[in-house]
Amino acid sequence: MPDCVFCQRENLAVVAENKQAMAFYDACPINQGHILVIPKRHVETYFDATAHEHAAIIDLIYRIKDYLQKKYNPDGYNIGANVGPAAGQTVFHFHIHVIPRYRGDVTDPRGGIRKVISHRKR
Repeated sequence: MPDCVFCQRENLAVVAENKQAMAFYDACPINQGHILVIPKRHVETYFDATAHEHAAIIDLIYRIKDYLQKKYNPDGYNIGANVGPAAGQTVFHFHIHVIPRYRGDVTDPRGGIRKVISHRKR
């Protein structure tokens, strides 16, 4: 897709790739080392990717975790995807966020991704 920011690869800070997927630093990171992993083929959401693309993405997530651990030594990770506008997806090329977490980066990290709907957190 010519208007897709993730399909314009020359602008991406690629860290790792395989035949079907690639990983690069998020242009607007929420923490040091925040990386996105995408299929190379343009697909809108998690559910549009093939099983082979999912396997390639999982392979990169493990490789990225090792890379981030060596480079930044985080204390934990959040890994996730937004699927559709109601879930907060703003770039319609499927991507998974790999976000390193550090002790003290928030006051109380308990609940992790469950806090995405803040008034429903438990």
